[in-house]
Amino acid sequence: MSEENVAEIDNNESPRLEPIENPDSLMARLSYWVNQWQMGKVITPLKVIYARFPESLGLARALKTLEDKFTIDRELIHLIQTYVASINGCAFCIDMAKASYQQNEHQDGKLDELMRFEESTAFPEAEKAALAYVDEATRNKQVEEETFQRLREHYSEREIVQITMINAVENFYNLMNAPLNIGSDELCELWLSDGRQS
Repeated sequence: MSEENVAEIDNNESPRLEPIENPDSLMARLSYWVNQWQMGKVITPLKVIYARFPESLGLARALKTLEDKFTIDRELIHLIQTYVASINGCAFCIDMAKASYQQNEHQDGKLDELMRFEESTAFPEAEKAALAYVDEATRNKQVEEETFQRLREHYSEREIVQITMINAVENFYNLMNAPLNIGSDELCELWLSDGRQS
């Protein structure tokens, strides 16, 4: 897969909907406070999306709870999230996934090689199979039998479902943020500067 196939990301544009700094909803205000405490800032999707539709906060919490139940390797989860966000051109999600990757102290150079994973020696065959699977699923919404069998050589059926779900959830977030021009919140820099660790 070449880097030309990655969606163009223009992080200089403002969100299409003005971020709401002081929401009316008590639920949204509480979420801002928790988000500020957890993340070091109130993230833009919260101010653009959830402040306008606070009822959807339950979905975001449910998806986070679901992710916490995944049993596959955390590094693979972060690699899939970063890779899929890169394909979809979601600057916020790329930044979020990279920040989480760094926070979990994965400093093995894989992020630099991610968009060339098939040619890279940094990735074991199991990770290559998973990334090839999510690449094809994200681009085509289906996968060839050969791609699926390659994945099956390395992962259990439970793990395959989890990989598929991680991909689907990441695509969901990408499709919420990218069309609304929600760019990077520079969480990588923020979390590195304040020494956040997992």
